[in-house]
Order: sequence, then structure tokens, then C-alpha cells
Amino acid sequence: MHDPFLYERVYSYVLHQIRTEQLGPGDRVPSEKELAEQFGVSRITSKRALRMLADAGIVDRRRGQGSFVTRDARRLESIRQTPDRRYERSQRTGCLALVLPDATEVYGLELFCAIEERCAELGYHLVIRRTKDSQQVEEQAIESLVGGGVVDGLIVFPVHGEFYNASLVRLVLDHSPLVLVDRYLPGLPACSVCTDNLGAARALTSYILDKGHDQIAFLSPPAENTTSIEERMQGYREVLRERGYPREAERCFTEFRSTLPSARSRETDTDKQALGEFLQSASKVTGFVACEYNIAVLLVEVLREAGTWDPNRYLITCFDSPGPQRGGCPFVYIKQDEREMGRRAVDLLIAQLSGDEVPHRSILPFTLIEPPQKMTTFGA
Repeated sequence: MHDPFLYERVYSYVLHQIRTEQLGPGDRVPSEKELAEQFGVSRITSKRALRMLADAGIVDRRRGQGSFVTRDARRLESIRQTPDRRYERSQRTGCLALVLPDATEVYGLELFCAIEERCAELGYHLVIRRTKDSQQVEEQAIESLVGGGVVDGLIVFPVHGEFYNASLVRLVLDHSPLVLVDRYLPGLPACSVCTDNLGAARALTSYILDKGHDQIAFLSPPAENTTSIEERMQGYREVLRERGYPREAERCFTEFRSTLPSARSRETDTDKQALGEFLQSASKVTGFVACEYNIAVLLVEVLREAGTWDPNRYLITCFDSPGPQRGGCPFVYIKQDEREMGRRAVDLLIAQLSGDEVPHRSILPFTLIEPPQKMTTFGA
């Protein structure tokens, strides 16, 4: 069974105070801030409860003054102890929101298209907010969309970062309709839809080793609190350990900044210099697991500029690719099922709006693609 929605607790508390005559006609009801502090919820939640009390004619909300018990106490006999969720459904805007860092042909565009198409199929409008991988922009977008009552629920592709977005955490703790895509928040019971990143990294690492490359490196942006990267790194390390490699054989370069949506152009030169130094210190490495397609492309550029690039010597693999038909480099790569991720995210969000139970994590299969067209699919 679900625990009651947090706004229901606030609603029921105020109604009980009135019914037991602890609050009488004309009395001021505790404010949004006071109720939020009393119940340990966000002001979004307490505001929602007071709005529903006002819509039911139980309190009168006065701008700049607060909420007051109405004088028509007789009607309370017919008021439900908890808000009617059929009423809740009737008050929906018919609008969902997608908050994401960006969308490109490499990754994100198919995800966005699938979400938009599924919303249209089910009769929902879709609001889009791009964060450019800025946590501040992400927080402002969530606050404006939810706090302003613009949308019924959110699909969020979280930014990279070392800290959770406070607005995102409040949504989870308030049990607000929310689905995360591409990654999840460890320790928080938020609904999420992700690729099997651990299994995918294991598949790439095993592929490289099976091709005879026994010196192998992992390349990524900073991994802290970005579960997709953390799991890919874990998969890479697991395979090496299972095959008897010592810990010092685990070579990881995790300092890329230029491939993030928030990157500035000068960071490309910084990344290339740092990567060049890493390659010099790991000169025997010939196999690479790149966490992103753009990192794989950057690696080839650095090797070419150093005069050491030889496609017969190096084996570079990566996650995602625009594909050769769109001018992509012919790497062995993991194709994530963006369309299924997008459609499932919408379905899970609407299920929450209907009061249905949903899983905390949905893990999707992946496909390993070898140029030009050979594919191996993993997962259910």
C-alpha cells in the first residue's frame, strides 16, 4: 500500500482542527510556512493542501493576510476527511514537463521525441526546459513548473554534479509525480528509467579484452553522483578483476569537461592536453571504453595530433553514436533504447497521477553495435 500523500496529511489535520472546534469560523489557519515546518514537508505541499481546502469552501485565502476558516460551518458535515482524488484528477492541467540538460543526435534527441510523441498519443501537452547541465537552472525550472502549478508531473534528466538538487529532493520526499531518466538518485525512492549501464560497460570491456587488447583504459567526465557514469566505471572494473587483472591495471581518466552541455570552448583544449598527458603515462594502452561518443572522437583527435593514431593498433568503444548514416565515426558502441526510455517514462508518470504503484527503478536492455551493422542485444 502507498503511504498517504503528504498533502493529504496537512489537509486532514486542518480539517480535524476545525471539526474539533480548535479552529472556529473566522480563525486564522496556520500559514504555508508553519504547516510545512510542522509536517516536515515543502511549502509546495502545504500550499497544495490549503488550496484544496479553499476550493472545498473550508477556508478563505486572502492575499497578504493568510487563510481563515469560513463562517459556513454547516457544510463541513459533507466534506470528506481526505481530499477526493477524483477531484484531484479533474483539477489537472493536462500538461507534463521534461527538464533535461540538452538533446543531440548522439544522445537525447530520440528520447525527447519519444516523450513528446507519447504525451501527444495520451492527450497531454509537454513543456520543455533545457538546463545546459546547470544545477541552478534545473532547480529554478523545477520550482517554476511545480510551484506555479504549471504542470501535473515532471520527467527529469538530472544534471551531472556532486550534490542533489534540493528542489528535486523535495519532489521525491513529497511523493510528487516524478520520473527520472538516464540516471537515478541513490538512497532516494524516486521512480527512474535507465539503461543497464553496468551490464553495458561489462559488455564493452569484455569485447575489447576478447579482441586481444590486454591494456585497457576507461574515459569519462567526473563520476561523482552521476549514477550512469559510476555504474559504467564499476562494470569496467568488475570485468578486469574477474579476469585476474591487478588493481593497478585499472586505468581511469575521469576529468573530461568539454563534452558536458555546460562546457565552454576553451575546455576542449584543456581536456586534450590532460588526455595527452594521460596517454603518455599509459603508453601501452590500446583499448578504450569511452563513456560518451564525443570523448571517443576527442581521443582520436589527440592520437592523430600526437602522430600515433593507427586504427589497426587501437580499439575504441563508446556509449551512443549518431551512426555512420549521420556521419558518425565507426566505433563499436552501445546503443541505448532512448525511445523505450521516453515512452516508459511518460507511462510511469501518468500511472503515478492515477494513484498506481510504480517501480522505483526500471532497467532497460542495450545493444552492442559493431561497424558496419553487426548487433548483439543484451537484456530482457
